[in-house]
Amino acid sequence: MFKKITAYLLVTAFMLSLTGCSQQAAVQQPPAAVNYKIGVVTPPLSASEDEFRGAEKVSKKYPAMIKHVVLPENFSKEQETAISQIISLGNDPDVKAIVICAGYSGILPAIQKIKEKRPEIKVITAPIWDDPNLMSKYVDLALDTDWVERGVTIPTKAQKMGAKTFIHYSFPTHMAKEVISKRHDKMKETCKKLGMQFVDVSTPDPQTGGGPTAMLQFLQEDIPRQIAKYGKDTCIFGTNCPMQDVIIAKALDLKFIMAEQCCPTPTQGFPVAMGLEISPEDAGDFAKINQLITAKAAQANMTGRLSTWPVPVGVFLPEFSVEVAKGMIEGTITTPSVDQLAPIAKQISGVNVTFNKMKPELNNYWLIIMESIIY
Repeated sequence: MFKKITAYLLVTAFMLSLTGCSQQAAVQQPPAAVNYKIGVVTPPLSASEDEFRGAEKVSKKYPAMIKHVVLPENFSKEQETAISQIISLGNDPDVKAIVICAGYSGILPAIQKIKEKRPEIKVITAPIWDDPNLMSKYVDLALDTDWVERGVTIPTKAQKMGAKTFIHYSFPTHMAKEVISKRHDKMKETCKKLGMQFVDVSTPDPQTGGGPTAMLQFLQEDIPRQIAKYGKDTCIFGTNCPMQDVIIAKALDLKFIMAEQCCPTPTQGFPVAMGLEISPEDAGDFAKINQLITAKAAQANMTGRLSTWPVPVGVFLPEFSVEVAKGMIEGTITTPSVDQLAPIAKQISGVNVTFNKMKPELNNYWLIIMESIIY
């Protein structure tokens, strides 16, 4: 249901409708050849599959326009090499915009050097994690997931799906992270406002002691105890990616609610828990993957009790950012406002995307929340 319609087909359909309504049909001119390039920077496939696949996708969409630069395998040890790679894009006079989808800190110096030499070049980060106040001075548009606001949206969605209790699984080293701690507090506050019971459960810490194995074994044993205590109208949320395979598998077995994973995407937890067979050619076809998940949920009598975002944000951001960069280069986007960004985001993702300011005073740093799919 989320298959994308190319811009060319939209324009063609629009022109045909005008032809039918007017006596004189305008002659449709072929699109002008693109005379510029956009650099897209991502980690390698092994380090960040979604961003790499997103860049591959947009490279196939615009093969003559995109220069895909892949950062070193170990960014922290090869930071100078990475900075040189990004600066080299700015040295290419054909490159009019650079999109950096890396999720690293320490990239801002490269952007500063590029902007000093070529202030007209457009730079979009989606995301990097340098100081937001400094980024706003050098970056034309900064994007990231609204991790903290999900502390409101996830319990709210869970209640709409029928949850009366919300269980939060985490561990000490995760809860020490500011974003996760703030999201936890918002979840607790939101549950209180909605009249839902909020339950904290601490698992063995995978960063210490027994590693991930002890954490996953604890989940295997503890989730049935919690559902026996609180009932099936319970939403379970885990803050750690490896948790999701167990949580979703247990949801299929015990019939509780899983409103959203820590990283909302159809490819986290669902393929393993449901035994989905996804061929390499279908790996990026999220409409098809969502159909497979919907069918498996129905077979397990779990329709309406599993949910996530319809496409991974890491795949969405490279394509979305390139479309915004094109608009900025060609003059159709003057200021990256919500009114200009939201329609493009919906065209790329197939659903509504909400944009919130990272800070009230920053007009070019936006955090996103994607509308969900409920299977």
